[in-house]
Amino acid sequence: MYDYLAIDIGASGGRHILGWVEKGRLRLEEVYRFPNGAVQTDRGLVWDTEALVREVRKGIRRCGELGKAPRTVAIDTWGVDYVLLDGDGKELFPAYAYRNDRTLAVREQAEERLPFPALYARTGIQRQDFNTVYQLFCDRLAGRLDRAAHFLMIPDYLAYRLTGRMKNEYTNATTTSLVNAETGGWDKTVLERFGLPSSLFLPLSQPGEAVGEFTDEMSGYAGFRARVVLCPTHDTASAVAACPLDGRSVYISSGTWSLVGTERETPAISEESRRYNFTNEGGIGRRFRVLKNIMGTWLFQNIRRSLGGGCSYDEMMELAMRSGRPARFDVNHPSLTAPADMLAAVKSLLGRPEAGTGELLNSAYHSLASAYAEAVRELEEITGEKMGRVVIVGGGSRDAYLNRLTAQYTGLPVCTGLQEATATGNILSQLMADRGLGLREARELVQASFDLKEEQA
Repeated sequence: MYDYLAIDIGASGGRHILGWVEKGRLRLEEVYRFPNGAVQTDRGLVWDTEALVREVRKGIRRCGELGKAPRTVAIDTWGVDYVLLDGDGKELFPAYAYRNDRTLAVREQAEERLPFPALYARTGIQRQDFNTVYQLFCDRLAGRLDRAAHFLMIPDYLAYRLTGRMKNEYTNATTTSLVNAETGGWDKTVLERFGLPSSLFLPLSQPGEAVGEFTDEMSGYAGFRARVVLCPTHDTASAVAACPLDGRSVYISSGTWSLVGTERETPAISEESRRYNFTNEGGIGRRFRVLKNIMGTWLFQNIRRSLGGGCSYDEMMELAMRSGRPARFDVNHPSLTAPADMLAAVKSLLGRPEAGTGELLNSAYHSLASAYAEAVRELEEITGEKMGRVVIVGGGSRDAYLNRLTAQYTGLPVCTGLQEATATGNILSQLMADRGLGLREARELVQASFDLKEEQA
């Protein structure tokens, strides 16, 4: 009955969610949850990959303890970050976290190797200082590639630890800015320009492909045997796989980051898309997710932290709604990436040190909704298509006030109700591989399984 297990890991936590089809509807059941977070070290922010492995294993064992052993397992995480392994398959260094600022020191050298316009023309990936290409360039300059034999993205590494088999999955690999948007493979020119050995990288594998069976040790620990398969291992790619999209839909995957985009058969790489900082990441079925990264719930998470954690998100929303129409600020301003005090950072951007908490919260809400609307207008310009509705998925879609403001600012109806989009897409990809379903059939199953709501502009 419990056919599939989605292990969905984000920057702040992870979950194990079982999925199965019953009476024509997809059913989900969370069986395990754990915290996650980057760790501050003398190297800056890094991920505790051993802690992640332990938690992944514990959640799988929990399925066995409950008598709910799945047949297949798939893992999705955030993008960009990776693990370097030696020739024996051992982790060489702590995996750097994307919020580590180490790449800032090599920005000029990287631009000399391959100017960003030329890099974008090949890969279609937006400029962000933490892009994998710049992280690996840092590693090369520091000599950290000298003993490296294998490169695995975070979900690739976790799957390897369960099976002993290595794969480089396509959707997560596209976030590296090392994959050619036209060929769908590693770009040899980019690798050469940055001095990155091609031997580190495996041929790319698509969602639906098998990684392998649990190792004997893992099977003994879990109490059952299962096969690990590839979902779209980038969490947004899994989320978009579950979205009930048509050719004129905009999706917003609302989590720590808000990813605003549309799904296309071909990439959108042009001077306009580069100027607007849109990215062309891989999706299920070799589709492209033309999207823009915008600050998401990170903003509210850190405002709550600034308030001492004593205010719930619902209380923060009520405070914002009781405030008058506020001034707006740039939610993507660099000062908001990792501030010591988010409220102080917002006050500084607004130039209003005397502003109260409700006003600042309402400014955050309106600024985020306004950024969504601007991204939609830019999408229409670069694709030449008029968008017809917005589909908001993920944990942030629970925020009724932000949904209402998004409809108001975009002038488009807003569809919500798919809060577990990433886990759903992860499980759908396993189901598609298992039963031979097409993407359209899988998305029809989503619409039949969840109570989707639409709010008019």
